[in-house]
Amino acid sequence: MTTTISYETRGHVGTLTLNNPDKHNSLGRQEFELIHAALATVAAEPDTRVLVLTGAGRKTFCAGASLVEMKSGAISGEDYQAMTDAFAALSIPTICAVNGDVFGGGVELALSCDFRIGMEGITMRVPAASIGLCYPPRGIERFVEKLGVTMAKRVLVAAETFTADEMFQAGLLDHLVMPTQLDETVAGYAERLAGLAPLAVTAMKSIIQQVGKSGVNQDHIARLSQRCAESTDLAEGFAAIAEKRQPLFRGS
Repeated sequence: MTTTISYETRGHVGTLTLNNPDKHNSLGRQEFELIHAALATVAAEPDTRVLVLTGAGRKTFCAGASLVEMKSGAISGEDYQAMTDAFAALSIPTICAVNGDVFGGGVELALSCDFRIGMEGITMRVPAASIGLCYPPRGIERFVEKLGVTMAKRVLVAAETFTADEMFQAGLLDHLVMPTQLDETVAGYAERLAGLAPLAVTAMKSIIQQVGKSGVNQDHIARLSQRCAESTDLAEGFAAIAEKRQPLFRGS
């Protein structure tokens, strides 16, 4: 039986795949439950240092929430926000491999990840305004946080269609590559992140997110910094520099 969401790990990298290409990898109640379960697994795996999110196929990365289930009341905007918030709350770095066109809530899902790598030829549009839907408020906040007020208005209020180049220029994509280079680029980026010191990476991600929300907890930041300062990873980093070799971090 084929599941519409799959999760696998290889080394220190986990990969979560939206696996329903016939429906443009849209997400309904079943997908929400499977994603939450996969993210719980990620959070419980100390050896997983990076999570890659991608979609099956090369046509559509994600079309957002299932309109059929939205219309029937089977799912709500709040359900979708709970899922994207869960992605954003992960302590480890997340990479979204945008391997096809991205629509609606799929755009927000990509923005919930720390890094986004896309390929030439894709397009993006959030059609909420064209069907009479007010995008969920928490989602609007995420668009503004990630893209700024003016770009959020273009995406949501004007419902503009963006090319891959425009997505890159707007900051929705951090890297833009040819389709034949996408898998290799994503894998290389994930492996590079996985090779960095885990305690330092997660500490700085947490601090950056706090600063971005203007809710800095100085005591929490001090504890994170102190933990890194006292870690064996830091000692390993200094030793690797002195010995002119690559460090081998253990996350302790």
